[in-house]
This record gives sequence, structure tokens and C-alpha cells, in this order.
Amino acid sequence: MQNEQELRAIARKRAEEKVGFYVHLGIYIVINAALWALWFLTTPGVFPWPAFITIFWGIGVVSHAIGTYFSHHYTETLAEKEYQRMIRGRRP
Repeated sequence: MQNEQELRAIARKRAEEKVGFYVHLGIYIVINAALWALWFLTTPGVFPWPAFITIFWGIGVVSHAIGTYFSHHYTETLAEKEYQRMIRGRRP
């Protein structure tokens, strides 16, 4: 059982991770919008080169979202298993 101070520390860490994701997402949106506008205003008939940036950076944003929103339960489960393994290893 975790005390209130530990829960606050966990909550703060998770909030910081979410803020980091939101900043990443915001930068992704602004930069990609600028790149697409640049492409459209300068060479709209040419191959849409910003697609590469949007797709590959988008993969990074999705990965960041998965790590931020879905990895906590998995991490806690692995940490508990590791803790139990370590406890068993110490016992005679």
C-alpha cells in the first residue's frame, strides 16, 4: 500500500509525462501545418514532400502517446514481478 506522499509523487510524474506529450503534439501540429502551407504556397503541383515528415514524425507522436497513456499498468506489473523475484532470491 502506498502512502499519500508516494501517490502524489506518482501523480506528479504522470502529469509531467502528459504535459510533455501535449507539448510534443503541439509542436508536431504547428511545424507540420507550416510545412504543408510552405509546400502549398510554393510548389503545389509537385510531389507533397511534407508527407514524409508528417508520417514519420507522426509515428513518433503515436509512440509517445502510447508510452504516456498505456504503459503505466505494464510497467507496474513488470516492477511487481521483478520485486517478487528479488524477494524470492533473498530468502534462504
